[in-house]
Amino acid sequence: MPVRFRILPDRGLVVVRYTGHAAIDDTMRATRAYVSHPHYAPGQKQLVDFSAITGYEKDYVRFMQMQAEKAGRFAGSGTQSLVVYIAPTPISQELASLFFKSWNDVHAVVPIVQDSETEALTLLGETKETVDTLLMPTSGRRALQ
Repeated sequence: MPVRFRILPDRGLVVVRYTGHAAIDDTMRATRAYVSHPHYAPGQKQLVDFSAITGYEKDYVRFMQMQAEKAGRFAGSGTQSLVVYIAPTPISQELASLFFKSWNDVHAVVPIVQDSETEALTLLGETKETVDTLLMPTSGRRALQ
């Protein structure tokens, strides 16, 4: 699947990586798996890496429906979640911009777009890590892919 994620409950963080062509159905499957996982917690920080996308599904009506569903879930949590997108390429910046704009009036989500992995990780307090190391399975880390 072109969307992978790992929950790091000890850090209050979920790391998401997209590769190839980003499809709405893949995003929805990953979102459902994430929020139904026992280590999901409202308010977890999110690091979303769009560095490796080559394109995305441009069905804007379905995209907004998906985001409305996600917004309802986040808004009902009573907490705020920081979502940092890594978008170093023109296509990844275009997709990150769509996500960013879709959170405009959702006070439960604070979106930030960065073009550098280092800058994104610094914002999340993960200065000694990389996205690869955060996604790597290790003993003692409870997570889901």
